[in-house]
Amino acid sequence: MKNRVFRFLSAGSLAAALLLAAPASAQTAAFRPAKVKAYPAGSGFDQAGSDAKAQALADRIMAQMGGYEAWQSAHFIGWDFFGDQYQIWDKYTGDFHWQKGDLVANYNLNTKQGKAYKAGQDISATEEGQKLLDRMYPTWVNNSWWLVMPFKLKDSGVTLTSKGPGKLMDGTSAEVLNMTFKNVGVTPDNKYELLVNPATNLVEEWAYFPKATDAQPAFRRRWAEYRPYGPIQLSADRADGKDSRRLDHIAVVSTVPTGLMQSSTPVEKLK
Repeated sequence: MKNRVFRFLSAGSLAAALLLAAPASAQTAAFRPAKVKAYPAGSGFDQAGSDAKAQALADRIMAQMGGYEAWQSAHFIGWDFFGDQYQIWDKYTGDFHWQKGDLVANYNLNTKQGKAYKAGQDISATEEGQKLLDRMYPTWVNNSWWLVMPFKLKDSGVTLTSKGPGKLMDGTSAEVLNMTFKNVGVTPDNKYELLVNPATNLVEEWAYFPKATDAQPAFRRRWAEYRPYGPIQLSADRADGKDSRRLDHIAVVSTVPTGLMQSSTPVEKLK
């Protein structure tokens, strides 16, 4: 059961029309990147359509983020999604706790079943509750994509190709990866250009294209402010030079209090 949820995230962001990408802050000195080695691709990864240079860069990114084994070992991940949503994802079981204001949903990504609550009262059988639960899987796809996308470069359904040299928004040289999708996720027509700083081997910016055939991206945003969270590195800054969008209260922990993932009321954010 531990690995079942890992591959679901490969299809671009549902709310990608929100934002993304640019230069990352200096790496925290205490963090030790993993040794670079090829990590296992998802069973449906487009090996034939993905070039060797792009796959080698994906391996370097994975190592810099902590490594495949560290990603597999990360258990509970909690984070704010641009201030108005908070969620905790149990990567081992697929349980997903989501909260916004007095609304709470506890949902399992494998069974697609869950409970919805408002002000602590079970509203699962109501129209409001059903609509909330119907949104939980695409909400998880979108919100987690904005946080952990660099760990998903060789997931099932992904085609990864090298586009050659490019520039970050601040003029820093970068290597550009094209990321497209085949029949996976909730928005398979998306395309991303991922700009990787060769000095850090980190995705420091991304550009989002609603359709892979679009000539211009809908937006470009930073992936900056990397630091260690548990066994892995994650990035908080998603500004675009005009706003200061970010993901806050990021935490990666091995345990949570008993009953937290089934709580009918908003829970304290993980630390």
